[in-house]
Amino acid sequence: MSVPDLLLILIANCAWGFNFIAGKIGADTFQPLFFTSIRFMLLLIIMLPWLRPAPGFMKPMLRVAFLLGVVHFGMIFIGLSAGGNIASIAITAQLYVPFSAILATLLLKEKISLPRVAAITIALLGVMVIGFDPVVFNHLDAVLWVASAALVMATATIFMRQCPNLGVLRLQAWIAAVGMPSQLLLSLCFESGQAELLREVRLIDYWSPLYSAVGASVLGHGIVYYLLGKYPVSYVTPLLLLAPIIASILGVFLFGDEIGWKLITGGIMTLVGILFVSINPETITNRIRLQRFQRRRK
Repeated sequence: MSVPDLLLILIANCAWGFNFIAGKIGADTFQPLFFTSIRFMLLLIIMLPWLRPAPGFMKPMLRVAFLLGVVHFGMIFIGLSAGGNIASIAITAQLYVPFSAILATLLLKEKISLPRVAAITIALLGVMVIGFDPVVFNHLDAVLWVASAALVMATATIFMRQCPNLGVLRLQAWIAAVGMPSQLLLSLCFESGQAELLREVRLIDYWSPLYSAVGASVLGHGIVYYLLGKYPVSYVTPLLLLAPIIASILGVFLFGDEIGWKLITGGIMTLVGILFVSINPETITNRIRLQRFQRRRK
């Protein structure tokens, strides 16, 4: 990977890492579901030129938009609002990688190697260890919300295979179009005081939903989809594991989060497991064979 592309990876990691901070502040300021609806309203305004039909793919695309815009993001921001620290939320959110591998095996009949099974097991055990951290244990509901959100994202990832080549901008536009009214309706049903909030919050407070829309969805996803067009998934995905580490560090400095040894141990187990789930073992094996062949020719 070239140096400019590595810099793009760093920018994407920083964008996604800081999004956990913006999401936490925004969910506490506006309430989780109301914050999510404002976030999607801003994203929809930006993405409106790309809100175009996809003939032949509308049903699977709307299914993905519902799963992500309504279920996934709602759960994520509820978890952020309920969480005791950023690190546990940011690390647990990465479970969508092993969940995707499991669902691909169950639903798409893809083969999974024993090393990847071991890696998935390590990642899941790591989250269990995180749950025994005293700070996290008092907010287990937050971990459950985020783990469920990761499962929903993994499900949406499987469904995305039914609507290939639609483009990240069009998909983001439809996620916002489906998510904004749905999240607003859910907020009116399960939250209260939205009108008072709009009167009381300052204009500067809207930075958090604006950043979450632009920084995470437009900038972060835009960079990743650009790089996925140049490099294999097994190259790009492991490099994105820097995002939860950045989020954890920011949580310590900005919120004074306490990071205990159980959280550190569980976090390392989870991220290492996800790393090996993300890497395609066949790609590595073929690369090793190629290197051996080149050495023999020399």
